[in-house]
Amino acid sequence: MARSMAKSKTTFLQSSGGSVLPWLGLALIVLIADQFTKVLIMGYYRLGDSTPITGFFNIVRAHNTGAAFSFLAAASGWQRWFFSAIGVAAALFILWLLKSHAGQKLFSFALACILGGAIGNVIDRLMHGYVVDFLDVYWRGWHFPAFNIADSAITIGAGCLILDELLRVRRGRA
Repeated sequence: MARSMAKSKTTFLQSSGGSVLPWLGLALIVLIADQFTKVLIMGYYRLGDSTPITGFFNIVRAHNTGAAFSFLAAASGWQRWFFSAIGVAAALFILWLLKSHAGQKLFSFALACILGGAIGNVIDRLMHGYVVDFLDVYWRGWHFPAFNIADSAITIGAGCLILDELLRVRRGRA
């Protein structure tokens, strides 16, 4: 029985294209960086506090009960569980994709960034009922919605997925 479980664990970590382990490690680094920075913000800032860093960037403490750009933030509370469920489902799907495509470096890098960010934001929703945001970029009085390390990793991952697909299409034409 123990040998069977060890074999299935090894089978998950190794796919035909490579090991999932480096990608899970990257996702863990993203998750740790995200949660560490959020703990610092929650420990040193009260909601609404802000520290100017440059003429276009502040560190703030903001709470987002919605999704990207505060989508559904004003809903009655059901969105906490809805977005948490979506995050968990996305994480499971990404794990499956990583196992299937571990040898595709750019694709797996993108998935690992998205995985770490998604789990980071799900942890916030489950622990606090909102996502802690603290990066505030602005220009001439216009503020981009505050975001965090998880959001940044998800955005980088999405950009890399687009780049990976463009490169795949280009290789297909050559």
